Amino acid sequence: MSKRYHIVTYGCQMNVHESEKLAGILRAHGYTEESASPEEADIVVFNTCCIRENAENHAMGNIGALKKVKRARPAMLIAVGGCMTQQEGAAQRLRKKFPFIDIVFGTHNLEEFGDLLARKAAQKKALVAVPERESAVREEDISYRTSYPNAWVNIMYGCNNFCSYCIVPYVRGRERSRSPEAIVREVRGLLAEGYREITLLGQNVNSYAPECGMRFPQLLRKICEGQGKFRLRFMTSNPKDFGEELIDTVAELPQVCKLIHLPVQAGSDRILKLMNRKYTAEEYLKKLESLRKKVPGCEVTSDIMVGFPTETEEEFEQTLSLVKRADLAAAFTFVYSPRSGTKAAAMSGQIPEEVKKERIMRLVELVNAQTREKSAKYLGKTVEILCEDHDEKRGLYLGRDEYGRMGYFPSGDNCIGQFVQMKVTDASGISLYGERADAAGEEHK
Repeated sequence: MSKRYHIVTYGCQMNVHESEKLAGILRAHGYTEESASPEEADIVVFNTCCIRENAENHAMGNIGALKKVKRARPAMLIAVGGCMTQQEGAAQRLRKKFPFIDIVFGTHNLEEFGDLLARKAAQKKALVAVPERESAVREEDISYRTSYPNAWVNIMYGCNNFCSYCIVPYVRGRERSRSPEAIVREVRGLLAEGYREITLLGQNVNSYAPECGMRFPQLLRKICEGQGKFRLRFMTSNPKDFGEELIDTVAELPQVCKLIHLPVQAGSDRILKLMNRKYTAEEYLKKLESLRKKVPGCEVTSDIMVGFPTETEEEFEQTLSLVKRADLAAAFTFVYSPRSGTKAAAMSGQIPEEVKKERIMRLVELVNAQTREKSAKYLGKTVEILCEDHDEKRGLYLGRDEYGRMGYFPSGDNCIGQFVQMKVTDASGISLYGERADAAGEEHK
């Protein structure tokens, strides 16, 4: 009888990709069936995030909810890993709060999870293995993926920026880049398997591999060299390192999507300096101006924070002004959350929760209005969609265009993994609805 696993993932695309790695390790160790619910699984793995307090609270609540299940099924294993466990003292606090956890591991030893499973099978007591230092970069061995026809590819790990609000450098370590040869080999292999969209991942992809003698724009060119049609995305970029060479590369390579995620975080120069972001609001806007001049039709998404310590109403208004001037296609908006161990957490002038809530509502309203305005421009146009899945409830296929908008459409044939033409008949928020406008669509009208 096959053993069942269930993975609960919090946080960014990096964590989603690492959960794929964990699934591959579990399958190699006899957990060959994915369980729809944690209650029915033989092992539950929590891949945690600590970038914001609510992510930690959510994970804690779900771990605690398994206490009764573990009591009823003591043979079930519970493992907790990811960024939350890598924080100083976090593993010990987890074990104290949840003594029924069987394995605690960190971000620096994810690849050793299979060895931890084997060690746990040979002992009854819980296993806590969270290395203090980051490990050297290992070549990827991704045996299991869940995202066809899209695939994530790590190009680097860690971060050297130490933004004052961010815990990532402390839990992911300093920057370490994979070799360009290994990255190109992995991407080429994925394309040969039929994947049609590749997203390169790193905490700051722009600072890729100075030690390898190949900068990030050169890596993009190497990946696309001699290749046919596919989509290439990357995230995340720090504006301070987003230069003209990269803009020129995006303009020249047809495979690179003309949607750039460029987190700005705030519109006040004083707040940006306190955040240790190393650019001004005007410098950010000038980069967008250059990008749009050289890459006509390019769209930009961003991350924006409200309620950073000492932020005044006038400075928040500067953020709203920047959002309007930047003409963003969409933005991930969030309230500042103190992270123990970061400089910002120790700052005086913490903003009251009610003020942060009022500001985030105003920001979300502005961003949503801009998004709706962008969506309305799609009406009547024909866009190219990379079909990703089929929604059984709606009876519609779905996929994204180059700019990340999700499109839904009926189709008489299974077109998952294919590029299809869709004429937009309706736009709702960030979602588009339409009908196939290619030859296959005509055949099934």
